[in-house]
Amino acid sequence: MRWILIWSAGFVLLNLGLGLIALLSGVQTTSAHWSTASRAPLGIAPDPRNERQAIIQVYAARAFSWRGYFGVHSWISIKAPEAAHFTTYEVTGWRVRHGGKAVSSSRRAPDSRWFGAEPRLIAEFRGQEAEAAIPKLLEAIRHYRHDDEYTVWPGPNSNTFIAHLGRVAPELRLDLPPTAVGKDFLQTGLWAKAPSGTGYQLSFLGLLGVLIAWEEGIEVNLLGLTYGVDIKDLSIKLPMVGRIELSPLRSPGA
Repeated sequence: MRWILIWSAGFVLLNLGLGLIALLSGVQTTSAHWSTASRAPLGIAPDPRNERQAIIQVYAARAFSWRGYFGVHSWISIKAPEAAHFTTYEVTGWRVRHGGKAVSSSRRAPDSRWFGAEPRLIAEFRGQEAEAAIPKLLEAIRHYRHDDEYTVWPGPNSNTFIAHLGRVAPELRLDLPPTAVGKDFLQTGLWAKAPSGTGYQLSFLGLLGVLIAWEEGIEVNLLGLTYGVDIKDLSIKLPMVGRIELSPLRSPGA
């Protein structure tokens, strides 16, 4: 019993420290009202009018308000060959709370700010292979199992949705950030491919699990928080703080 109490206290203190580091390192959140928060694009996505080939992009940005200290919101944008616009697909909780479906589609710019938070491009796929992946992605979007439900923690949420699409299209080699709370909430069962398709994971309701994959590295999920080591990219992964590159040393990522 004593060791359980010591471990629990250490776990709490560790995460309080990580939260303080995230706060001091300048994690982007916004205190503005959602209706006035910026949704302007950053200008890093290609202009679909000038790109004839198929393009798939996945972005993540810190969640709105206080939730941004804990995690990110992620989405996928798809442009079919010859299309003059991207279509962005994402999951949001307020749609479910108002009687709608969790998954929405829109023509908002792929790189638009998420209510003030700047997005980071985490996966991109172009050309014929992207064109071949689009039909199965659209099929998976249409038949998303959790389209009638949303839970911020431990899922299903926006990151659960994007992780599922990564498993459907492993050619994306999707490596979601450790701050993508909900990515380990599996649609069915306790065992699945990693979102990158380069390994496997074991997860109990997104609360407890382990992931081993070439792209993601080794991750341990405790109460929905991700701790890990990415040997391929020489980085460590921490909740709230994100990814810390060890070579070269860079500021914490999403």
